[in-house]
Amino acid sequence: MDQTFPEDEYKTYKRESFSEQQLQTYLSQHFQRLDLLPYIEGRHVFKINNYLHSGNWFRQLGFPKESNKWYKKFFDYYNAHEQDLKTFERDSLVTMIIFSHSILAENYANMGFLDSAALEHKKNIKFAKELNIISTPSAYNNYGLFLYWNKNELDSALVYFNKAYSLTKRNFPNHIFLGSIRDNLADIYLELDQPEKARLLYKKNFDFYLKTKDEESNQLDIPRYISAGTQLVKTEIKLNLLNNAKQTFAELQKNLFETEFKNKISSKSRLEFLKAQEDLFIAQNNYEAAYKVSLNRNRIKDSLNAISKIADRKWQDELNTISLDRVALNFKIDRIEKENKINNQRSKLWIVSLTSSLVLILMLSLFLRRRQHIINAKNKQLLAEQELELTAVKNTQLKSEIESKQRDLSDFAINLTQNQEWAKELAEKIKDIHKASSNEQKSLLADLEQDIKNKTEVDIETKDFYERLDKLSDSFYKELTHQFPNLSKNEIRLCSLIRLKMDSRSIATLQNITLASLNTSRYRLRKKLNLQENIDLDDFIQNI
Repeated sequence: MDQTFPEDEYKTYKRESFSEQQLQTYLSQHFQRLDLLPYIEGRHVFKINNYLHSGNWFRQLGFPKESNKWYKKFFDYYNAHEQDLKTFERDSLVTMIIFSHSILAENYANMGFLDSAALEHKKNIKFAKELNIISTPSAYNNYGLFLYWNKNELDSALVYFNKAYSLTKRNFPNHIFLGSIRDNLADIYLELDQPEKARLLYKKNFDFYLKTKDEESNQLDIPRYISAGTQLVKTEIKLNLLNNAKQTFAELQKNLFETEFKNKISSKSRLEFLKAQEDLFIAQNNYEAAYKVSLNRNRIKDSLNAISKIADRKWQDELNTISLDRVALNFKIDRIEKENKINNQRSKLWIVSLTSSLVLILMLSLFLRRRQHIINAKNKQLLAEQELELTAVKNTQLKSEIESKQRDLSDFAINLTQNQEWAKELAEKIKDIHKASSNEQKSLLADLEQDIKNKTEVDIETKDFYERLDKLSDSFYKELTHQFPNLSKNEIRLCSLIRLKMDSRSIATLQNITLASLNTSRYRLRKKLNLQENIDLDDFIQNI
């Protein structure tokens, strides 16, 4: 086992490192070794490391339940034999204890056991807070990530990120972990809609990763440098700082493709770079260039993911659905081996080609559907705006009609009042006739008949006069009602008669009212026109 897949090599913890035959062999030997551990006396560090290796291995291959089983075995054995370990052995396990608590919590969270995950994080912080090692701020940072990713408690996550940041800044100011915490803080600030704070942190990381080397590899962390640059570009676009975004992207591009970094860019980082370039083109309204970049990015994604998607799906579908006890696992591995012997290279290529075609068709379909959705949304918005405009016009017309009806009603009330007054006068004259002598009655009846005749003729002539006056004064009426929309029809006609320079007596006669009533009407008209005392009503109307 150690010769084929050494425990200290990265490939041992990657599913794609194993053929189906190797996986079966490795698992068989792995379980045999675990079965032998209880029979080994002493060798506590050896046993502990085997439990840790099992927990790490199953975690990396995507089996959180089985992974937690062996991490718990590690903690149980360590707690039972801690007093049997030498001081330097206990010290060598401190980092792995903190790491194991974090992974236990992560596995619980992935399985949906959030309370258990929170408990493990708190155990981890309690154990680490008295230590002056980089794992101490890491414990606070991991709990912040749990609160952020799994519980969406942004303010609480921010508290733990700031705690981790202050500890790292104070005790390990040049450690590359400082950049990781800044990334987390910046992500929180973006979630809290505080992009300016996020921008400052991304900017620090953009400079930080270009100068700071990883403590273990003694190499610059190119993926994180690219991530910091692309995040800074996106944040500056969000803040509408397009010139800054353009300069940042140009600096990132120069450092990546004109230096020794050029051949060290991973496919994932290249995709991040292209996404930032696409976003920048869109912000600059250069949609044609953005579309070309998008096509290039999608081609890279398809070429990278086509084969791995098939393998991962097959692996998860066939193995994640069963418990990882030995018999069931061996059965599944045997079946996988038989299926792999049946499949030939031509069928694999056919599956890859078909999957790629389906992905491209799906993406094109989604793009066309999205574009049609945008068009439909714009049409609906335009229709809604037109309906609102039409409703507003109808409301305006209705309001005008209501105001017109109100003025007509007011005029009708005035005319009705005038007719009632004339009727009262007529009744008084009839009373006088009854009281008069027979000789006087004839004379009074003749006068009454003449008054009625005059009233009828005056009403007819007045109506005809006002109809002609209305036609001739149409433009004057429009201007007057535009400036003073609250005037009644009688008040508008009064303004027209004044505009004709008729004297007060003639106007009173024409309106069949007394001079006193006319003066009252003029006084009310002045108030509606908001005229001061020193302004003459007749002059004001002549100047409209």
